[in-house]
Formats: sequence, C-alpha cells, structure tokens
Amino acid sequence: MFKVTPNPPDIDSVLYGDSLDPEKLKEAADRALKYYLNPGATKTQIPPRKPSTIFTIDAAVDDETLLVEACQSLASASVMVSDLTDLTDGPRRQTMLVLQRVIMLGELAVNRVLDNHKPG
Repeated sequence: MFKVTPNPPDIDSVLYGDSLDPEKLKEAADRALKYYLNPGATKTQIPPRKPSTIFTIDAAVDDETLLVEACQSLASASVMVSDLTDLTDGPRRQTMLVLQRVIMLGELAVNRVLDNHKPG
C-alpha cells in the first residue's frame, strides 16, 4: 500500500495550506496588534474617560429630596428581595436574607439622617 503523505507530513502545508504564507500571517498579526493595542501610544493620546450623563441628578435638588428617594429605593429593593426569598430554598435563601438585612440597614441609616435633618 502506497502512502500519499510524507512521513512526517510537511507541517507548513498542513497548517497553512498552499495559499497562506507564514511571513504574511505574522505581518498581518503584527498590524492587527499595533492597530488594536497601539503599543506606541502615550497616555496623552488616549482620550480621557467621560462618564455617561444618561443618569444624572440635577445639582439644584436638595439633600432631603435625595434622601427620601434613596429611602424609597431601598425600601422597594427590600420588598423585592423578600419576595424572591420566599421562592428560594437552601443556601441561596440564606444569601437573600443577608442581602435583605444589608438593604434594611442602609434604609435605617438613611431614615436616621432624615430624622436628624433640619430643613433650611
């Protein structure tokens, strides 16, 4: 029986085929790395990160209003976690209960600040 492929097979023809040259592949990889990673760029060439303004709070909103909103958000989160806890068993239930306690502690802290807040 005659074996068509050499023993061992020619690695370049197996990996790259006839149309792909290893040197051209290396050049293409280097160009891609240079383009995407830009190793020669200095810190001044990279534009500074600008935070998203999609969710902003008006600077004119007073502290009491912000605290009331925070308290209501924490109370809603606590109720949602409580509802999810009823649907969960085992270790995940314990985790949900701890999460609910952390949310309630935050809500208590915000409520205390609201109680101590003197308008004006």
